[in-house]
Amino acid sequence: MMTSVPDTDAAGRVLSADGTPLKQSLNRALRRQKLRALALIAPLLIFVLVSFVAPILDMLFRSVENQLISDNLPQTVVILEDWDPNSGELPSEAVFEAFAGDLQIAISKKVHTRIGSRLNYEKPGISSLFRKAGRQVKKWDIPNDGPYKEKFADLNKGFADIEVWRTIKTYSGAYTNGYFLNSIDMQKGADGAEARPENEQIYITLFIRTLIMSLAITSLCILLGYPVAWILANLPSRTANLLMILVLLPFWTSLLVRTSAWKVMLQDQGVVNEVLVWIGLVADDSRLALINNQTGTIIAMTHILLPFMILPLYSVMQTISPTYLRAAKSLGATDWTAFWRVYFPQSIPGIGAGSILVFILSIGYYITPELVGGTKGVFISNRIAFHILSSLNWGLAAALGTILLVVVMALYWAYDKIVGIDNVKLG
Repeated sequence: MMTSVPDTDAAGRVLSADGTPLKQSLNRALRRQKLRALALIAPLLIFVLVSFVAPILDMLFRSVENQLISDNLPQTVVILEDWDPNSGELPSEAVFEAFAGDLQIAISKKVHTRIGSRLNYEKPGISSLFRKAGRQVKKWDIPNDGPYKEKFADLNKGFADIEVWRTIKTYSGAYTNGYFLNSIDMQKGADGAEARPENEQIYITLFIRTLIMSLAITSLCILLGYPVAWILANLPSRTANLLMILVLLPFWTSLLVRTSAWKVMLQDQGVVNEVLVWIGLVADDSRLALINNQTGTIIAMTHILLPFMILPLYSVMQTISPTYLRAAKSLGATDWTAFWRVYFPQSIPGIGAGSILVFILSIGYYITPELVGGTKGVFISNRIAFHILSSLNWGLAAALGTILLVVVMALYWAYDKIVGIDNVKLG
């Protein structure tokens, strides 16, 4: 005789078909469902963590990391703490002896040139001191070849410069804010943070220029892209698709080719100036300066980024029913009133999406400004690329990138508060 599982247990809990409490069985089923969902998105999550989150975290770490000196000159750093850079005297003999021992070990590990390069970012000339010392210090019999203060001074008079030792002490910590100070045209002085000499202040100017020019490019893309998107959205499908190919055509052309074409067109003897001279708008001896300046950068980048504005606008405008305009006109509205009061508000989500896309892309461009911007039209991204590829000052590049990231996030937050990110749509 078969017995059925009771509906409830002794405690009054509802049971499932297998005899376990129903609540426990439901929780187990939900956990399995969540695990299956997690397994589906795990590859994408890992990809985002590896390709996006990890590089950002590494950038944040490099912007404050300074362990090279403390790890390779440990005895020198410890003894140097008791030296007062404002005393007007060189460090004691004990510092020079410890420095000789640390430097000899660093030479054996072939890292002394890296130490010199790191300190050279803060005081030019130190790199050559370490490089030249590497040829001689490795031959010394430490600690029997003293006094080392005199030996280093004889080796190179730079070692008798108080500023060299001040720099070593100032940047001897495992972590530093020096990169961020350099990023805002300041430096670590004897009494704390201080402004750099006026002829060395470039980064604040570059940050301001980058933001202003990016806003100008975004505004031009809106002015030029809105009419094009409106025409595409209101033409018959066949004609609109044909014209859309022309909009997408730049995507099929190399960025370097497009930028080089603008460089040729905008020069003094280029197509643009020749046409202006031919139609009489510009005198032959007063040709417009359109290249190697901010004008050239704005023109070239507006052309390159314009499709990124047109596509979001077009996708949003396609969803706007023409019956709204006809209804407004039937109620007595003029064409302009119908457009401004009915059509334009519905297209704002596309403007928002295109503006964010163009603005974020523009502040990160460095190839186009490098080719057509000269010295007056480059962005902060050009300096970041320079420090990564040429000067190898990755700490300063990371600090500049971090500040740029914070500025973008702040502008994004402000946009969300003023306009509302929920109003941004791609169609």
